[in-house]
Amino acid sequence: MALKSKLLTDISLKGLDIAPSQVRGAVRIVPLLRRQVHGDLRLLRRSYDEDITVVSLEGEMTKPGMKYFSYVPHGLVMSWSDDGSPVASFGGQIVKPDGKRLDCGCASVRLMHRMAKRESANQLRFLPLHLAMEGFLSLFFSGPDIAWSEYSRYALSHGLGSRYETAVSGRYIAGLEDALRVFEIHSRQVGVLVFVAEALASAFVVPTPEDYRALHTSLLEDFYSDLIYQYGLLYDTTLPMDVSVDESKINSLADLRGAIAKMRSDWASFQGFMAEGLLQRELHSQRVYTAGPFVLQRFMTNLQLKHENYIGEAIARETGEIEYLKIYRLSEAQTRRAYLLSKLAQYNWNLDATAKALSHTREEFVCRIEAAGFGYLLNQQVRDAARKKVKKS
Repeated sequence: MALKSKLLTDISLKGLDIAPSQVRGAVRIVPLLRRQVHGDLRLLRRSYDEDITVVSLEGEMTKPGMKYFSYVPHGLVMSWSDDGSPVASFGGQIVKPDGKRLDCGCASVRLMHRMAKRESANQLRFLPLHLAMEGFLSLFFSGPDIAWSEYSRYALSHGLGSRYETAVSGRYIAGLEDALRVFEIHSRQVGVLVFVAEALASAFVVPTPEDYRALHTSLLEDFYSDLIYQYGLLYDTTLPMDVSVDESKINSLADLRGAIAKMRSDWASFQGFMAEGLLQRELHSQRVYTAGPFVLQRFMTNLQLKHENYIGEAIARETGEIEYLKIYRLSEAQTRRAYLLSKLAQYNWNLDATAKALSHTREEFVCRIEAAGFGYLLNQQVRDAARKKVKKS
């Protein structure tokens, strides 16, 4: 895996083995087994019971007073050692209160500070997937740097304003809860690749098998794009895949062992190929926290329209080995919004230059911005003129 200043530039399964998948309905779960468990990094789930969580983002390269609102069912607490020694069991550690709880009558609210907060010398609490989603929402958030006349006063004063995205809880993905309940957990298993109707829905990796057993059901508390939810409703089975041993070539136990080893290798290669939309894909990563020999970072794959695109977070060693990984697959609408914002930022928010780069007329590009939900960034005169000209043509 290529590394640049300890930041991931792609995702690989270095140090992990892919085991044969298990299928139930449209859900395929592929176990990931760690070859060498170091033990110098551990993850613990900290559950929350509130209806909504408000996270203050001050100090995280955001505007003063910026806050993140979402339902947050749990956080993760990472503990590490700087010298490679095993981390003490979590049963002997002191659990600190996290944030404040408010009872508002109709709903309960938890107030928290920062997406990733250091709690002691070698302990950090962060909010899984929300860390990645907050980074996604903050992309190009400040809006135009130049006061172009085409933009509204709101855009020039407040940038993108209140950005939001919607997602679906894993409990609503058809068949996922049953699959997690009945599937076998291997002795060296530290993660999974989850496919719904053969579409990669999640990749989840933790440092140790003990951590994975404790966090196995947390996949139900993660959020998924509406695309995965729809796949779960539309399909009730996976594609047929048959890998078998040619009996005519088996003349001894050694032949049988070799044939089974080859079959498992073929399975691993094929299942890795199924996740090619994530694996070895160019990443844009951002460092969140350096914890001794580990770096907590969030990332986004290079955006490609009509292709799978992901955001996520990872903890990697100095060697590039991934100790923690969690991803979220962007829907096509989310990809389009991020793509448009990235192109506008690339051309300094100049409408004409961006439209030309995308092979659009100015009016077509304005209508595309409207369709993506960003029409409020433009002044009304520009929007009306574009609608009128497109309607005539």
